[in-house]
Amino acid sequence: MSAQPVNPNTPPDHVNIEIDGKAMTAPKGSMIIHAADKAGVPIPRFCYHDKLPIAANCRMCLVEVEKSPKPMPACATPVMEGMKVLTRSQKALNSQRNVMEFLLINHPLDCPICDQGGECELQDVSMGYGRSVSRFVERKRSVADEDIGPLIATEMTRCIQCTRCVRFVGEVAGTYELGGMSRGENLEIGTYVGKTIESEIGGNIIDVCPVGALTNKPFRFQARAWELIARESVGYHDAQGSNLWLHTRRGEVLRHVPRDNEAINECWLSDRDRYSHQGLYAADRATQPLLKKNGEWTAVGWQEALAYAVEKLQQVRGDELGVLVHPATSNEEGHLLAELVRALGSKHIDHRLRQLDFTDAAAGFGFATPVAEVEKATAVLLLGSNLRHELPLVNHRVRKAAKRGAKVYALNPVDFDFNYDLAGKTIAAPAALVEEAVKLARAAVEAGVEAPAELAALLASASTDDTARGWFKALKEASGSVLIFGEAAAMHPQASLLRACARFVASASESAYNEIPLGANAIGLSRVGVLPAAQGGLDARTMLALPRKGYVLYGAEPPHDFGDGGLTMSSLSKADVVVAFSAFASDALKAVATLILPIAALPETEATLVNLNGHSQSVAAGARPPGEARPGWKVLRALGEALGITGFEFTEIAEVRAAIAARAVPALPQLQPKFAGRHEARGLARIATVPIYRSDAVLRRAAALQAHPLNSGAGLGLNPADAAGLGLEDGMMVKVSGAAGTATLPLVLSHGVPRGGAWLEAAYTETAALPAYGAELSISRA
Repeated sequence: MSAQPVNPNTPPDHVNIEIDGKAMTAPKGSMIIHAADKAGVPIPRFCYHDKLPIAANCRMCLVEVEKSPKPMPACATPVMEGMKVLTRSQKALNSQRNVMEFLLINHPLDCPICDQGGECELQDVSMGYGRSVSRFVERKRSVADEDIGPLIATEMTRCIQCTRCVRFVGEVAGTYELGGMSRGENLEIGTYVGKTIESEIGGNIIDVCPVGALTNKPFRFQARAWELIARESVGYHDAQGSNLWLHTRRGEVLRHVPRDNEAINECWLSDRDRYSHQGLYAADRATQPLLKKNGEWTAVGWQEALAYAVEKLQQVRGDELGVLVHPATSNEEGHLLAELVRALGSKHIDHRLRQLDFTDAAAGFGFATPVAEVEKATAVLLLGSNLRHELPLVNHRVRKAAKRGAKVYALNPVDFDFNYDLAGKTIAAPAALVEEAVKLARAAVEAGVEAPAELAALLASASTDDTARGWFKALKEASGSVLIFGEAAAMHPQASLLRACARFVASASESAYNEIPLGANAIGLSRVGVLPAAQGGLDARTMLALPRKGYVLYGAEPPHDFGDGGLTMSSLSKADVVVAFSAFASDALKAVATLILPIAALPETEATLVNLNGHSQSVAAGARPPGEARPGWKVLRALGEALGITGFEFTEIAEVRAAIAARAVPALPQLQPKFAGRHEARGLARIATVPIYRSDAVLRRAAALQAHPLNSGAGLGLNPADAAGLGLEDGMMVKVSGAAGTATLPLVLSHGVPRGGAWLEAAYTETAALPAYGAELSISRA
C-alpha cells in the first residue's frame, strides 16, 4: 500500500483539508471552524467565540465529516490530513435546523421589546435555520433575574446557556463571578447569591452574549440599533487609547461599544470607557459662558466673555501667568495653548497636574513594549502600580502572560487585588517603598552591573536582601521581561528616585521599561510643547506653590485633578483672574474661577491623542456639544485672534494639524540625572491613589459608574497594628488632619495597608483637599 501523497506546497505544521469541495491548508491542532472562518465559509455558532475557551455546548456548528457516523461540532473537531468537511450537506443542514428548533423551544417571544433586537445573533441565525412555526406547544420555562449591578441588565429567560459570559468572567476577567446551576431544562446561569459583577471589564459580557439575556443597563430602552449612527472614536480615560464606536442619535451619545484593534484593545473595552458617556450630560454641564460679576455668576454671550478674557490676560501676561492643562487634552488644543502662552510672554505651562516630584524633569514616557507584546513576557515587575485600575486592558495582557507561566512580581504601597497569582510581592509605606526600590537597584550592582553616575554613590552605601536578589535574577534570566512603572510610583513624592532605580533595574536586567503616562494624552502634550520652558519655566506644582496673579485652567477641575488639591484651591482662590476652559461648571470651579468658557468634551470634537506606545489616533466629532459650548480649538482660535496673535487665522482643524506637522518637534526636557533625597519615615504617611472611576470630570459624573462597587467611597485605610496603637476600631468615624485641611471619614482596617501608611484615595470630595501623597497625617477618633 503506497503512502498518501503529500502536497509539496503545504507549509510546515499544516495539513491538507477540503471544505465544501474547496481544498485548503490549516494549522495542525486548529479546529474546523478556524479553517472555515479563514476560508470565508460561514458556519453558524452561538457558544464559540474566538477569544474564549471552546465549550462546544450549543451544537449549532454541527457539520458533516466524511467517514464520521454522526455530525461533528466544528468548533471542537481538530483538522486532520485529508479530512473532507461538508457544511451545507443535507445531514449538516438538518442537524443545524434541529439544534435551532431546540434552542427556540424555551426562548421567549419578546423580540419587539428586547434591547438586543436588530443586532441579535439568535435572530440572525434563526432567519436562516429556524422553522416558521414551532412544534413545541408546552409552556415555556421562565427564570428569575438577579440584580448583578448598575451596569448590566439581565433577562435570563432569554438565555440559551452558551456559557460565553461564564467563560469570559472566568478566563478573561479572572473573577469567576458567573456559573451554571442545575442541569438540563433547569440549567441557569447566575452568580448563585445575587452578587454584583465587580470586574473592571465585566461589561464585555454584554458583547459576547449572543441573545438579549445580558444588556447594557444605562442604555436600556433608550433606542433601537437601527436608529443609531456609529462614529469611530477612542477612549480618553487612560493612555491605552482603546478603540471604540460612539453610537449616537440626534447628536447625543447613547452608548460606547468596542471597535476591534488587536494591537491595542483586541475586541474588549474597559467599563469606564464603555459607560463614561453618561457623564457628558450631567446637571452641571457648562452650556454657556459664565462671568463672575460682583461675586455673582452671570451668563454672558461669547463676545463679552472673550473680551473679558482678552482684557484680563493682557493684564497678567508674562511671568505672572500660569497655564494648567488637563492631560487628556488633544494635540490640537495643546499646540494652540502652547502658542498662546508664548505669545503672552509666559514660560509657565504644564499638563503634569498629579505629579509631585519634578526633580528629574520627567515627561513623555510611555511603553517601550507594544501593548500586544506584553502578553508574551515571561517575567513582569509592577512597581507602584494598581494595574487593574490604571490600565485594565493592559492588565488583561499581563494576566494572559501569567496564565502562560510568566512570573509577576509587585512592589507596591498597598496590597492591590490582582486577578492572577504573584510570584512575589512587597508592600511598603511611601518612605519604605523607596528603600525597597533601592534594594532592587543594589541587587543589580551586586550582579556585576555598573550603576549610572547619579546612582553610584547612593547604591555604594545601600544594602539589599535575598528577595531583591531573587527578583532581579528572575528578570535577568527571563527570555522576555518587562518592568511597568505605575501611577502610584509616578505620583509618589520621590518619584524621581523611584524612576532612576526602576530604569537602572530595567537596563541591568535587559527588561523593557514601560511607564504608565498620567493622562490619556500626556505623551502627545509633551510632544506639542505643553511643558514649562527649559529656562525659567515653572512646573505645575511650583506654579501653585509660588502663586501667580493669573491662571488659565484648560479642562482641569480643581481640586480633583491635582496631586495637591489643598494647595491648588488655596493658590487659585488668591489669584486676580482665573480663566477656566471647562466642559463642566462645578461648585469647586466656581469658587476659584472668574470666567468659565464652555468647551466640548472629546466625543464632541475633532481631536488627536497619542497613546502609551506613541501612536497618534485622530477622531472626528461624534456628537454635538450642548447649548453654546464649542470645541476647544475653536474657542482658542477666537481668543488668539482677539489677542492679535499671529498663527490663529485658520478656520479648519486640518490647518492646525498641518501647523503641528510643519513645526519642529519640541525637544522633550532631558531626564535630569538627579533625584529627590530619601525621606525619613515619621508618623503615618498618606498613600494617595486615584480610584478607577474618579480619574476625570466625565467619569466622576457617570451615574452608573459611581454606583459601582469598585467606587467604594471616601474612607481611611489603616493597618490593624497602627489602628490599635491609636485606639481605633474598624468602621468607626475618624478625623484626619493635615496642614491642608481635615476630613471625617469611616475607618477601614486592612492588612493590605502597610504599617506607617494611611491609604486615602484621591479625587473624592471629602479627600481631594487633604495633604498630598507622602504627607504626615494626624488621625484621631471623630
